[in-house]
Amino acid sequence: MSSTPNATPAAKPSAAGRYLFLFLLGLVLGVVATVMAMRALDARKDHFPDSVMQVQQWHLNQLKDNVDRNRCAATDTLPHLQTLRTMANDIEPAMGDLRDDERFAKHASQLRATLDGALSAPPLNCAGVGSVLGKVGEDCKACHQDFRN
Repeated sequence: MSSTPNATPAAKPSAAGRYLFLFLLGLVLGVVATVMAMRALDARKDHFPDSVMQVQQWHLNQLKDNVDRNRCAATDTLPHLQTLRTMANDIEPAMGDLRDDERFAKHASQLRATLDGALSAPPLNCAGVGSVLGKVGEDCKACHQDFRN
């Protein structure tokens, strides 16, 4: 008889590899599902209020850049002032919950009056553009102090 008493039976493969694979698969699926849920929630959000403010901020920054680069001719500033004035018409509709607030309407009206004044007598030099930027900045700051947290 040729049996060897010290022979060990074949080692059973460990299940750790399968558990690791399932864990990683679950982790990836969880991340994908979370991203999909976040995008679905974001798609339901009204982006109009933020968009109006971002467009206005962009045009104000363009005017500031023009002042910094000493490019303050009417052809450089009027398009931005006109767009700011047009966007100022959308402030109340964009902020639906504040639309009926008397203080908010007063701030929006003041911004429009400032921009109307700038368009009726356009600034022809960088000092004038800087002055208009200061007035618009004051109007924005006054509203943001009252209504931003």
